[in-house]
Amino acid sequence: METYDAVVIGGGPAGMTAALYLLRAGVKTAMVEKLSPGGQVLMTSEIENYPGFPKGLQGWELADKFANHLEDYDLHRINDEVRSIKVGAPWHTITVGDQEIGGKAVVLATGSRYRKLGVPGEDRLIGRGVSYCALCDGNFFRGRNVAVIGGGNSALEEALYLSRLVNKVYLIHRREDFRGQVCYQDKCFTNQKIEVIRKTVVDEILGESDVEALALRNVESGEQSRLELDGVFIFIGFEPIIDFVPEDIRTERNGVITDVEMRTNVPGIFAAGDIRAKMCRQVASAVGDGATAATAAFSYLEQLD
Repeated sequence: METYDAVVIGGGPAGMTAALYLLRAGVKTAMVEKLSPGGQVLMTSEIENYPGFPKGLQGWELADKFANHLEDYDLHRINDEVRSIKVGAPWHTITVGDQEIGGKAVVLATGSRYRKLGVPGEDRLIGRGVSYCALCDGNFFRGRNVAVIGGGNSALEEALYLSRLVNKVYLIHRREDFRGQVCYQDKCFTNQKIEVIRKTVVDEILGESDVEALALRNVESGEQSRLELDGVFIFIGFEPIIDFVPEDIRTERNGVITDVEMRTNVPGIFAAGDIRAKMCRQVASAVGDGATAATAAFSYLEQLD
């Protein structure tokens, strides 16, 4: 079994920052990432609130900058999926694909996945008009009509992005007020291509082979309606990727529970980024989490020695 001082699980902003700080401290480090480095950043069309880039930049550009920062360090990269973690002392055993590796310190940074609506037709029509990534699939709907479901920053940002490509965007939210930042609200509400539908929920996504319409219901009056369109983009929040996390580690619905130093209740295991149970889920906060987790992990390793 190959062993490392530290193993970082996840290659998004939190994971790459944690790996960078550990490597700079001279820690033998492995980073496990089943996909391309970048995480959710790769599915973000434009980032306007990351410090140092006042004019904004594309998500993939920022991901590339993070990844390039690691190029000159002796980082062992493993491109596979973590199946399980067995808690131990001083080694934690991590099953990655068909192999096992050991780490004295482990940083969990697998982030989160898009939350589903959970309505009839959703699963059946994924990839046939149902999407959770405007940047990935928006180009397929050029000149057509689509809906965006949600009221947070992600929904508003993606509605704005889609408005550049499609004929019309229906922005559907179950409440009167939106949670997203005012700057995004202002842009959406004044965009001629975006029609806002408030106090409305989706009861079903309709269509045979592709999305054809949405069955809608007003939450106040109960009035039902049918909205003809070609695609629906769902942005109603995220759920942490914690399937592989052992029962020894305390979790809640929103993620892994940590203290302010990113320590879990299990010695030697830390968590950073969107996998954590927290309120703010931004690139900037993920970077901060990664730096804090790496610093705490280094201190832990020093104490072991």
